[in-house]
Amino acid sequence: MNRVGQGGGRRTVLVVEDDDSIAMGLEMNLSAEGYHVLLATDGESGLELARAGGIDLLILDVMLPKLNGFELLRMLRGERYTMPVIMLSARGAEMDKVMGLELGAEDYITKPFGLAELLARVKAVLRRDAIARGDDANAIRAADLEIHPATREVRRSGKLVELTATEFDILFCLVSAGGRVLSREQLQAKVWGPSHHGTPRTVDNFVLQLRTKLEDNPANPRHLVTVRGVGYRFVV
Repeated sequence: MNRVGQGGGRRTVLVVEDDDSIAMGLEMNLSAEGYHVLLATDGESGLELARAGGIDLLILDVMLPKLNGFELLRMLRGERYTMPVIMLSARGAEMDKVMGLELGAEDYITKPFGLAELLARVKAVLRRDAIARGDDANAIRAADLEIHPATREVRRSGKLVELTATEFDILFCLVSAGGRVLSREQLQAKVWGPSHHGTPRTVDNFVLQLRTKLEDNPANPRHLVTVRGVGYRFVV
């Protein structure tokens, strides 16, 4: 069963949640905040709606009929869909949180949760993913790469490279460091904040994804360089 909210020019949030009371509560509160809300109550219909495009944020339950949240997220990221994802789960195990983040989720919230907290996280994730307005004179160029902070765009040999919000944030943190080394812990704090549930391996996985998209030879990177025993730095 899917229900489509009434749109306009608002940001569109897709909620994939099989608990009717939670789904209705999210729809009501997100709509009151001005979002256009789509609802799906199983993984397969959620995947279909996500693939249809136009989704600014996906709020995704883990335990879903037909296709669970981890499988759905793995498929979307494998097909290079880059909308930010917040995962919801009654399963609070640390490994579940780590798995969600390593699959490419921007945040992971354990049930039961407060609506005020969830709405704050929605705003934070969308703010990070939003296209900034302003002067792009500070574009950074490194060989065939162009990084545009004002538009949050990255181009390689003139072609747009699709990055998730988290991938761009990690890249921009490294670029902004001006060649200095950032530890995994520093990157975690800058990108996810102090409540981050991941591990240093979460950062490693995102850097690997960036290398795959941005480096000629990901196994021997030119720009996203490992400083053994310390962390990473960006080489222009």
